[in-house]
Amino acid sequence: MKLRSMLFVPGDSEKKFAKARATAADALILDLEDSVALEQKATARDHVASLLNDNTPRRWSFFVRPNPFDTGLTYEDLAAVVKPGLGGLLIPKADGAHDIARIAEELDRLEAAAGMEIGTVKIAVVATETPIAMFNLASYTPPHPRLIALTWGAEDLAAAIGATGNKEDDGQWTSPYQMARNMCLFASAAAGVLPLDTLYANFRDAEGLEADCRRARRDGFLGRIAIHPDQVDIINRCFTPSDAEISEARKIVNAFAAHPGAGTLGIDGKMFDIPHLKAAQKTLASVN
Repeated sequence: MKLRSMLFVPGDSEKKFAKARATAADALILDLEDSVALEQKATARDHVASLLNDNTPRRWSFFVRPNPFDTGLTYEDLAAVVKPGLGGLLIPKADGAHDIARIAEELDRLEAAAGMEIGTVKIAVVATETPIAMFNLASYTPPHPRLIALTWGAEDLAAAIGATGNKEDDGQWTSPYQMARNMCLFASAAAGVLPLDTLYANFRDAEGLEADCRRARRDGFLGRIAIHPDQVDIINRCFTPSDAEISEARKIVNAFAAHPGAGTLGIDGKMFDIPHLKAAQKTLASVN
């Protein structure tokens, strides 16, 4: 599942959904959590369920963000949206892999009742939104079979620890949130799932978003959450390998294929070893 860009859409807004579905986002996340007021929760749930009944072919994956366990709404959300057409869930405020096991157990039951193949609905996790979650990032390894991605969040974590802010004067994350970002990246790599960077809040700052996405891709992230349709094209461009990168990756992969057992090879005057081969393989996998 390609997830360069995952665009949030409030679950109770038909207007915003119509605009979002016209973008090039790899996934739309129909939100039942933070973007929906408490009195609108049931309406949003019914609206999202009705959208899933639309069998019109779509080029994007359909994700839903349910409410977290502490709201008492999680199982109602799942019962409404687990049906053919649902590609995945983005689980908020997870404390660790044990929360994913609880979700997966319910998914098994609901998929069977809906006549779906068990394991159809995948899981992405916002893995850093509670203090205890920071100590449980290693629990995602080995990964649950449904787990496909980890991302991180700063706003809920800041509220949970009583921070008065999470950005420096120059806009960079303060040290606790840099750590959350880095640990999410390492946890994703350890589990072998997609690392997705968190949202960029200033959706009018296209230049800042692009620069931040390029830093994220440099560091190892393979996609990003979007909160506005105007962010999607920038995110997709930044997380798509260039023609030159693809060409070099093919050269590396082909060279090692032609010399099985080699640990180091010279290609176009440069030396490449097994870590370069692994990186090239990941580059090619991201465009297939």
